[in-house]
Amino acid sequence: MSINLSTYKGTTVTKKETGFSFSAELSFGKKFTDKKKLAFYRELGMLLKAGVDFKKALEILHRQTKNKVDAQMLMEIKNRIVGGKTVYEALIASGKFSPYEYYSIQIGEETNKLSEVLEELQKYFASKIQMRRQIVSVLTYPVIVLLVTVLVLYFMLTKVVPMFTSVFRQFNSELPKSTQYIIKLSNHSGLFFAVLLGIIISFMALHFVLQKKDSYRLAMSTVVIRIPYFGELVKKIYLARFCQSMSLLLTSKTQLVESLRLTSKMVGFYPIEKSLGTIILDVTKGNTLTECFRKHNVYEDRMVSMIDVAEQVNQLDAMFEKLTEQYNEDISHRTKMIGVVLEPAIIIIIGIIVGVIMISMYAPMFDLSKIIRN
Repeated sequence: MSINLSTYKGTTVTKKETGFSFSAELSFGKKFTDKKKLAFYRELGMLLKAGVDFKKALEILHRQTKNKVDAQMLMEIKNRIVGGKTVYEALIASGKFSPYEYYSIQIGEETNKLSEVLEELQKYFASKIQMRRQIVSVLTYPVIVLLVTVLVLYFMLTKVVPMFTSVFRQFNSELPKSTQYIIKLSNHSGLFFAVLLGIIISFMALHFVLQKKDSYRLAMSTVVIRIPYFGELVKKIYLARFCQSMSLLLTSKTQLVESLRLTSKMVGFYPIEKSLGTIILDVTKGNTLTECFRKHNVYEDRMVSMIDVAEQVNQLDAMFEKLTEQYNEDISHRTKMIGVVLEPAIIIIIGIIVGVIMISMYAPMFDLSKIIRN
């Protein structure tokens, strides 16, 4: 069921009549970022709830958009809808929206709950932006310290260690093993940092080329999940997205199999996507959702147990919503703990690196001072 624009009233709606003040948040750039999508879904949903028809709502947003490219995008979406396409098809054609978004919009159209879906998308992007801000705020200090550490290490190996080396050569005495290793590393420091930079660039290029291949996605997801603490955090982030998608679809009265099929296209995490293919087949054979989930390790026992209870009382949509809230709270706590753990860990690592270099350089100096006194 798509939106029929002919059923809407074509009355002109001004800012004063609607009570809304549209800000410059809709001055989109070349990339349709999450922050801009949040503003788009929020203001579009507000207009639809106020009784504005979809065509007029897009026209209002178009007038508020200062960037010509993005204004053109909104106008093209409106023209496609007026031309007979659904909102879902118009968003796909624009190339600015993810599968999670346009499949959610499709559900909203088919169930005649588009305004509710827009509200859920607004909450989704608000949560996503908040989570990203938390991660950025937590990781900013450790990343800066790590970069400073690399610069300090480079300076010590290229400037400080050669100064000590020239002194050691004058006395021609045998040096400790640790000092010899540091001097060798200093002599090849240019090659060392070049290789390190090459590895980083090569990995980024390889990731860009192979990121859509299933074998690579399986390998990367397996490695990421096994990283202590971080792997568990990443898994919980995608489980939260899975639960949020299922809650949205089931609340919209979408059938369970169809909800699982659409969610597999929304999540974006290979272990969950792969498991859902098997789960859909098992559900169509008559197995319960709980039995299907228990076969896959990616789903936590707590989550499976709660789904088991929800199936018995026929409250899957409410349970998935509750699970989403619980996972988001857990993710927020774990994100804060990253900073608590990383900051002292990085300081300890810096101390060890600098300490090893300085001890290795100064230890022979004490022996040289004894030689000079004698």
